[in-house]
Amino acid sequence: MARNRSRAKYGNRKAVIDGITFDSEREAHRYTELKILEKAGKITGLQLQREFELIPAQREHTNEIYEKGPNKGRFKPGKLLECKCSYVADFVYWDLENNCMVVEDAKGMRTKEYIIKRKLMLHIYGIRIKEV
Repeated sequence: MARNRSRAKYGNRKAVIDGITFDSEREAHRYTELKILEKAGKITGLQLQREFELIPAQREHTNEIYEKGPNKGRFKPGKLLECKCSYVADFVYWDLENNCMVVEDAKGMRTKEYIIKRKLMLHIYGIRIKEV
């Protein structure tokens, strides 16, 4: 009998820790390390899957104005031409020893899309992504 189970594109296996499902075992392992650092008082404010907008949604220009409601007098948004482009960081936290924000990505495979988003993060926000 053949199994009908799909394989992940890059060979990663999902893992569950503290009721949170991670995309890879590497990401789950890093989460446990960061939780230990947080308990030890070395980092604070650990966030998972934080989104950074790189390019806002592009809309068609319109001259329509809202006639009533909370947006009365404002222009209506035009037709959506292009969706926004965002980078979702695996982990974001505050490093207390170096007094800085750290954006981390548990990387197994650097895709072309990721490399472009990494460059945009540096250009727009001045943030270098730490790859683990």
